[in-house]
Amino acid sequence: MDASNYRRVPVGVVAPRDADDVAAALEVCRTRGVPVVPRGAGTSIAGQATGIGVVLDFTRHMNAIVDVDAEARTAVVQPGVVLDTLRHAVLPDGLTFGPDPSTHNRCTLGGMIGNNSCGSHSVAWGTTADNVRGLSVVTYGGAELRLGQGWAGAPTGLRELVDRNLALLRTGYPDGLPRRISGYALDALLPEKGADLARAFCGSEGTLGVVTEAAVRLVEAPRARALAVLGYPDESAAAEAAPGLLGFGPLTVEGMAEDLVPDVRGLPRGGAWLFVETGGDTAAEAHAHASAVVRAADALDGTVVDDPAGMRALWRVREDAAGTATRTADGSEAWPGWEDCAVPPARLGAYLRDFRALLAEHGLRGTPYGHFGDGCIHVRIDFDLMSAEGVRAFRRFSEEVAQLVVAHGGSLSGEHGDGQARAELLPKMYGDELVALFGRFKDLWDPAGGMNPGMLARPARLDENLRFAVLPSKPVAVQFGYPHDDGNFAGAVRRCVGVAKCRVAGPSSGPDVMCPSFRATGEEQHSTRGRARLLHEMLAGEVVRDGWRSTEVRDALDLCLSCKGCRSDCPVGVDMATYKAEFLHHHYAGRLRPASHYAMGRLPVWLRAAAPFARTVNAVSRVRPLAALAKRVAGIAPERELPRLAPVTLRRWLRDHMGERTEVFAKSRTAVLWPDTFTDHLAPSVGRAAVRVMEAAGMDIALPPGRVCCGLTYVSTGQLDRARAVMRHTLDTVEPLLDLAVPVVVLEPSCAAALKTDLPELLGDDPRAALLAASVRTFAQALQECAPDWEPPLIGRPVAGQTHCHQHAVLGDEADRRLRERAGLEGELSGGCCGLAGNFGFEKGHYGVSVACAEDQLLPSVRAAGQDTEILADGFSCRTQLQQLEQLGGRRARHLAEVLAEGL
Repeated sequence: MDASNYRRVPVGVVAPRDADDVAAALEVCRTRGVPVVPRGAGTSIAGQATGIGVVLDFTRHMNAIVDVDAEARTAVVQPGVVLDTLRHAVLPDGLTFGPDPSTHNRCTLGGMIGNNSCGSHSVAWGTTADNVRGLSVVTYGGAELRLGQGWAGAPTGLRELVDRNLALLRTGYPDGLPRRISGYALDALLPEKGADLARAFCGSEGTLGVVTEAAVRLVEAPRARALAVLGYPDESAAAEAAPGLLGFGPLTVEGMAEDLVPDVRGLPRGGAWLFVETGGDTAAEAHAHASAVVRAADALDGTVVDDPAGMRALWRVREDAAGTATRTADGSEAWPGWEDCAVPPARLGAYLRDFRALLAEHGLRGTPYGHFGDGCIHVRIDFDLMSAEGVRAFRRFSEEVAQLVVAHGGSLSGEHGDGQARAELLPKMYGDELVALFGRFKDLWDPAGGMNPGMLARPARLDENLRFAVLPSKPVAVQFGYPHDDGNFAGAVRRCVGVAKCRVAGPSSGPDVMCPSFRATGEEQHSTRGRARLLHEMLAGEVVRDGWRSTEVRDALDLCLSCKGCRSDCPVGVDMATYKAEFLHHHYAGRLRPASHYAMGRLPVWLRAAAPFARTVNAVSRVRPLAALAKRVAGIAPERELPRLAPVTLRRWLRDHMGERTEVFAKSRTAVLWPDTFTDHLAPSVGRAAVRVMEAAGMDIALPPGRVCCGLTYVSTGQLDRARAVMRHTLDTVEPLLDLAVPVVVLEPSCAAALKTDLPELLGDDPRAALLAASVRTFAQALQECAPDWEPPLIGRPVAGQTHCHQHAVLGDEADRRLRERAGLEGELSGGCCGLAGNFGFEKGHYGVSVACAEDQLLPSVRAAGQDTEILADGFSCRTQLQQLEQLGGRRARHLAEVLAEGL
């Protein structure tokens, strides 16, 4: 699968190391009569990156930048190079590669050439074809060609084919379209256009040959940028205004409406917006250009954003739209399929009105957005692709909207290519004669028909190979409630639309957490998308045939850290931590589990049993042979140290501290302090510090009347029956406190997240679960709510460290940021995951990946910190990881509560 609606099962995947490997693979496939599909990151939205036969994956090895000539402004790259890798490499020379799809941090140059990708800056720098200077290509027949401008490298008979059809090539393509991506670009071979063979090859979707190297043009990157944000009544008004702004020489003119914007605060007044980016040699010059756009635009309202953080936040909303658009306002599913047509920019407003009317006529909903300055529109539509009648309606709409696009002088594809979604409809745009010429063009390059059959020439039907057809028609019996997917596990798995935001390699440059295991291994099966696709195949039962007992799915999920990062960072909210827990529950039902599940999965039981003997247990754990034996029996990585047990638990200290208090608390300043397992038995100093700070802030503290547990360790190891029993006992215990409706302060972020999400999703039939989940607060949130006027001690130190991944994903950190600022703790905490992640980093076989995850963001940020920098980590796992990794030289991290208590 790719990011489309389609699924085709290949024979296998080959990851060639060089051009010789490509030639060898093609020779084997040619001898056996097996088709070949070249593939980059697999983010194609029309189905062209799916394929039968052998898939060539260029991302693993053929991903080098061969040469950069800054003076000539050119670069030579292999097809697996990720676009951002190239852009970062040439940035010190003040250069960039112009086309920049929203998937720029994972799409590859080979894929961009195959699709003739564009991106938001095409109004300034054109499409990929406009920026390719030469290609090295191997054909299915084994010919090694070098393509550029001119006829050198052309297959036999191509020049004669063009010469015989000059009139058709000159009249058969629509005019005035900056984004004409559909079909083959045969008009690039006209003599008046210089017979540009490399340009004609771009956008051929892997149907002509395999690119092994590309020479590309680089452009000068503006030293400074600013963003004019313009508000309009609706998207048609914004679309009609866009062409009038092109005269200002903008870098982008992007449009989107309010139904794709999660929070319109800070945006100008309106129901739709244009993002118009300007450049300059200085910040003042870029700002002046943007201000001129705002003054000249006939908009309801407008503003200029030029601070980097503000611009990043706005661009993130736009770039995530390919995912967020897959859910309508009421949560129902929406799909590609009529994803990216383009019309002349002057026709865009009229086209959008007609398009909206056609949607209404068919009873469909969609949210258009995209490259308004180029007349290119993206949209996801709530097609019913699960039923036969729904698929027939999908076909009817596709045929009618194709006619509408052509009536407006447009192209069926304005960026993502035709693939299987639109190639069948090309005769509506080009006519039968020119489409027949496409077939003859394909045959000259690939007479055996081995390259990506079913795409462009002699295409498959647009309603064949739909990926949903293989899924079970009836709901699968599961443990979690999946409230956002109507309780349907297949619906939850379907959430993955394949845009691959989880597939970003190397250190993350922002606050995102997802997907730490992929960044550590670079393997598709260790990405959120890869795991979701394997679960899809498990439900389909064709390739993965043993269902919940599948070893393929188990092995892919083994390196999932259950960090919950995908729950917030995935544009469509894929929740792999929950899916993993669900899978493990079924996989090990009635069977022996790994030792770590019994040891760390039932950690609360063992810690309670060991608490009276904490000093003895600690002494024994310092005897290396005994510690090694204990780790072997418990399935713990030999590289790990066993945590020390607290001689005095937090609960015991709290009983002494609070004594026999009987006073009536003021509800407005009372909070329940949750003695989670980690704080209670392993880090009570955090709890004592929190109590001191909360009391200094004038808060009253109440305790649960008995033992409580969020069930986290049982959930993360898939022991869901036990998790449910533990949670019900906890609800029975805290039920008297729920009636008070006061905050429940949970100091350990992972336990807070479990109470906030896992509890109500496992016990959806118990109204107390929702009440407790709604009461959960972090330490900072509780202070903000119960003691809003309290002034924390002024610490006045820089900070480094990490926001806990569960807090990032579930709870948010705005209150923490504000509290740190008020305490004079300056600086940003890193994103990512520490890599320990509860039981994950302690389990045997996970140590290497655990350290690699820490190296993504946490360890570099701490190494770069000065000695006076306060290292913050509210999670027990994060603090333990920092403590145990020797390369840090023993930098100790503390919970925010400990730092504030010391400041008191």
